[in-house]
Amino acid sequence: MASYLQVENISKSYGDRTLFENISFNINEGDKIALVAPNGTGKSSLLKILAGVEHSDRGGEVKFMKDIRVAFLDQDMTFDPKHTIFDEVYSRMGNISPELREYEDAINSGDSKRLERAIAAMDVSGGWSIEQNIRQVLTSLKLERLDQPMGELSGGEAKRVAIACMMLQEAEFIVMDEPTNHLDIDIIEYLENYLQRSRCTLLMVTHDRYFLDRVCNTIMEIDRGNLYTYRGNYTQYLEKREERYANMQADIDKSRNLLRRELEWIRSTPQARTGKARYRINAFYDLKDRASVSLQTGTIEIDVATSRLGRKIIDCMDVNLSFEGRKMLDNFSYKFTRGERVGIVGRNGVGKTTFLNLISGKISPDSGIIEQGETLRIGYYSQRGINFKPGQTVLECVQEIADVVKASDGHAVSATTYLNRFLFPHDTFTKRVDILSGGEKRRLYLLMVLMQNPNMLILDEPTNDLDIMTLNVLEEYLQEFKGSLIIVSHDRYFLDKCVDHLFLFEGNGRIKDFVGQYSEYREYIKEKEAMERSAERNATTTSKPQQQRSHDTSKRKLSYKEQRELEQIEQELQSLGEERSQLETEISSGTLPYDRLAEVSKRIEEIIAIIDEKEMRWLELNE
Repeated sequence: MASYLQVENISKSYGDRTLFENISFNINEGDKIALVAPNGTGKSSLLKILAGVEHSDRGGEVKFMKDIRVAFLDQDMTFDPKHTIFDEVYSRMGNISPELREYEDAINSGDSKRLERAIAAMDVSGGWSIEQNIRQVLTSLKLERLDQPMGELSGGEAKRVAIACMMLQEAEFIVMDEPTNHLDIDIIEYLENYLQRSRCTLLMVTHDRYFLDRVCNTIMEIDRGNLYTYRGNYTQYLEKREERYANMQADIDKSRNLLRRELEWIRSTPQARTGKARYRINAFYDLKDRASVSLQTGTIEIDVATSRLGRKIIDCMDVNLSFEGRKMLDNFSYKFTRGERVGIVGRNGVGKTTFLNLISGKISPDSGIIEQGETLRIGYYSQRGINFKPGQTVLECVQEIADVVKASDGHAVSATTYLNRFLFPHDTFTKRVDILSGGEKRRLYLLMVLMQNPNMLILDEPTNDLDIMTLNVLEEYLQEFKGSLIIVSHDRYFLDKCVDHLFLFEGNGRIKDFVGQYSEYREYIKEKEAMERSAERNATTTSKPQQQRSHDTSKRKLSYKEQRELEQIEQELQSLGEERSQLETEISSGTLPYDRLAEVSKRIEEIIAIIDEKEMRWLELNE
């Protein structure tokens, strides 16, 4: 198996903080690797070194195989806000054919003869397929207004454009940094299926554990500046990591036992410290280093009191809301109850965040009533993230909320102690918030929301930028949370762990309530779609030519040969119609890899042309 990437002795530090040092690894063709580590330990920095955006501190080497194409999907895409979606994607196509470039230049030149030659060259080379491919990929990612300016797109829509650019490169090696952030669940599942079926080699950073489990065959972990590789998916990684820690702890315990004996020797025989015993003294200090290793990792401690919550939470009665001409809520009525755990899902742009702003009182409805209970204290974790003043430090941000935090047992905890529990050591208190990593900002924001002792938590995409370790702790806390909970999230694993029913935002103000976890909802949808497809296949369909024929009794009698040809055409038309219907269902499923998508689209075009030709002959025979 060919080696696609060789990395040797790369290092990265920020100030006096070392993220990783002299790490080396190899990636082979077909590997699908996820890089996992706590926030702030260098995952994104490592990817940027591989992409050439940053450099290793002390030499080292990053070497890709010469002939492979590499695509890099960054967390945030930079784009020209004036470009349309199509133009932005088109401008990033690095493999545009010379014929297509000449065609574009000929259009701009105004030279009609040059344009004629360019069109002829496009016909010969098949250059028209590039535009078709762009449109097909964008459509499969549910981007239909291709003339929409990039500056008008939401974060999720911009992320889909970035994914389209990545897919259209048809790269053999793909590097992705948090690919699922800002995407709705349908697009995540589409990308998941695309990567599962693709033959590409993959290296990515993601916190989405279902995505990890279903796409990756290898996990690489950065731990204490070192890199460890585990073959298998995320579930197998967890098991093997525990084994590694158990073996390491056994070695540390053994070293500590030896150290005690060697320490007795050092203390009891000072006269033995001669040149002959020098090797043993050196070995003692090596042993001391090994024995002093601690495997304890910093873990967030979430311990806050929950304010008393009365019987009345939030009552919504006949609520209507429209925004920029779109219906967001249509006669919505619901009474939230104490201890309720609601997950909210739906595609981007259907009003999920607007709904949270409405029930939290940040905006008012067009009509209807929203009443909040007197004891309600909402903790709102917004998708926009932390709001801080320029130059404000970590401690100053926290002290704006409170100097002390009330813990679950009632005693007061200082803000500085609480920062320590959220893995902010004392030397970070004076650190400016604007230079924190994305994950550190999210962790600080979570701390600030929780220290207000809320009895209702409203969380809008809380998993973005949080590492898996922090997510595990947050999930455990939310499972024990005594108040009410409303979560908007694209993280399927997180939803399965934390909610007991779903609000399904279907668009045009419609909301359905599904009792159960998200995985149960997806199974229900798959079963329903399978039954519908089966019913369509079993339904008796009559082709248009057959209907026309049944009403026409005045035509001349056909010859035996013509009659056989007519019957043959009718059978072929029915077969072609069924094939076309199946292919259209397949292309709209959103699960096709790029090469199959192109193949299906081409076949549909062929079928349409054949149907047109055969229907013309059918009409001739019936005349």
